[in-house]
Amino acid sequence: MTDLAKDAWPRWLREVDQALSSKPHFVLSGNVRDSHFVPTPDGIEGKSTCEALWELAKQRGFEFLIVCDTVDGFSVFPRGGYARLRERLSGLRLPETMPRRALPEQIATWIKEIGSAREVPVALAIDYASRLVPNPTSLDGSQHDFFAGCLRAAHSAEELRVPGPGNPPTYNTIFWVADNVHDLPSWFLVGNDRIGSITLPLPDREVRSTAAGLIAKRFRGASSLSPDRFSEFLEQFVDLTDGMRIRDMKDISALALRQGLEFPGIADAVRAYKVGVPDNPWRQSWLRDRIRNGNATISDAIKGQPVAIQKALDILTRSVMGLTGAQAAWSGNRPRGVLFFAGPTGVGKTELAKRITRLLFNDEQAYLRFDMSEFSSEHSEARLIGAPPGYIGHDAGGELVNAIRRKPFSVLLFDEIEKAHPRILDKFLQILEDGRLTDGRGDTVFFSEAVLVFTSNLGMFREEDEVVQGQVMRRRELRFDPQEPPPYARLEEEVRQAIDDHFRFRLERPELLNRIGDNIVVFDFIRHEVALGIFALMFQNIKERVAAEHKITVDLSEKARRFLENECCADLAHGGRGIGNRLETTLINPLARALFEREDWGEGETVRIMDVSKVDNVYRLQLA
Repeated sequence: MTDLAKDAWPRWLREVDQALSSKPHFVLSGNVRDSHFVPTPDGIEGKSTCEALWELAKQRGFEFLIVCDTVDGFSVFPRGGYARLRERLSGLRLPETMPRRALPEQIATWIKEIGSAREVPVALAIDYASRLVPNPTSLDGSQHDFFAGCLRAAHSAEELRVPGPGNPPTYNTIFWVADNVHDLPSWFLVGNDRIGSITLPLPDREVRSTAAGLIAKRFRGASSLSPDRFSEFLEQFVDLTDGMRIRDMKDISALALRQGLEFPGIADAVRAYKVGVPDNPWRQSWLRDRIRNGNATISDAIKGQPVAIQKALDILTRSVMGLTGAQAAWSGNRPRGVLFFAGPTGVGKTELAKRITRLLFNDEQAYLRFDMSEFSSEHSEARLIGAPPGYIGHDAGGELVNAIRRKPFSVLLFDEIEKAHPRILDKFLQILEDGRLTDGRGDTVFFSEAVLVFTSNLGMFREEDEVVQGQVMRRRELRFDPQEPPPYARLEEEVRQAIDDHFRFRLERPELLNRIGDNIVVFDFIRHEVALGIFALMFQNIKERVAAEHKITVDLSEKARRFLENECCADLAHGGRGIGNRLETTLINPLARALFEREDWGEGETVRIMDVSKVDNVYRLQLA
């Protein structure tokens, strides 16, 4: 390669350069639709893949690079050099004008003739090679003959000497530029030492830094910043675009220009580009007031969980202030917030997730729930992120990625996360660390504006093996007595230890637990005094529903209230949900029966329930 700053060339081009003497064909795949920074006589410039190949070819003494694809036909580097190409390669009997179409049979002819032309160093790039055939695993006769001819041309290619000092022998090289190496027949590539395969990676930090320095000049207000402030926002631009392409960075600058964003607003420009939404709910003035008053409003609906509610609000406050992961060097791409709700069933874990959604977005439609017991098998991964290419439903996408595309500002609830297959859990590693996920179609979705909530019953049950009639059975029982639960401090300690053991030793995925961090919120059992409060709240809901539906008032005598409290709060194993279920049986059913049997209730009338009795296992009301 030229002495011109070797390290300035992209690594993939250096790999091509090293192999030019041994490989007549190359398959270039991966990030082939991006810009690549290469050194030119005018300095470092961003070039397309084919333009970058031409810059390398010139340095290696090639006179021409022909580019062809089935859409745009043929073109020649240097630009306007077709007449000169036709003159230099007179033996190929090229047509007087550049062919407008590049059919496979024409491409095959050019590959064969260029490979055998030894008098002039010329390269051929087959752009959009992924579109040559619809299905590389099912070729028709002509398609098979095309690739068989190209394979033969690769094996019959002969070396040629390239003029110029220090230029080693090479071939008239053929470059196949494909989105994915699997878009070409496997038999054409596998075990073929005459075809090199090179994957173009996404730009690393150094490349993005170069790009950011060039692109930043397009932003409004960039030139008026002090050098230190400019460097600060430049670093932010580089960090925020981790995992993105150079063309994405260019599009971000164009988006910022359209929205009138100056360079100090680069974070907003990147966020808007990622999620496709210009407005940022996290910066609304009313959100701080909602969170400030959140403890009171949530505690009215979720009883007996002051510690869990306060810790959840602390995590949300941190998210709103943009301090999630502030201890790391950079964490701008991580989800806005991560919460892991653990504890007994029926104590308000799911309800708190709904209340958080209302608090943050004032819209329960932004609450998305995934029952992870439905993802207990390995193949259910396709339901979340979409089926891979070649499988049924590939174009439909996955439930999770589609949901976050539709509503990037969301609360995502993953219920009973411990029931998911370990392979499903592996997907959360990338989401929690990088705030993004690649779906089955290869598209990237971003979770940087979402709040993730996991719920779990880990630590609530003890599992033991026992032998029943010669069969080993798994016995599962509660570790704690719901009627006499342990103090909250002990409960929290044991639940946290159980979660730690599950992820470290049973799943062997401690890295997932590390990414959740200290965001574990342990819920307390519903204790008796709290159960009475839940009963009162639910009874109030019943009164309001009856008043709304029938314009009458329901009231309880003290005797009836005590009876219902004893019936509904006697067994707290199922928490608040169990209280609601018992209230439905003991009060709502007989009340509905009484209202149904008498249709002449007057508007504004009061129905006073004097007593509740149980006869033949059926509850009945005595009305005043």
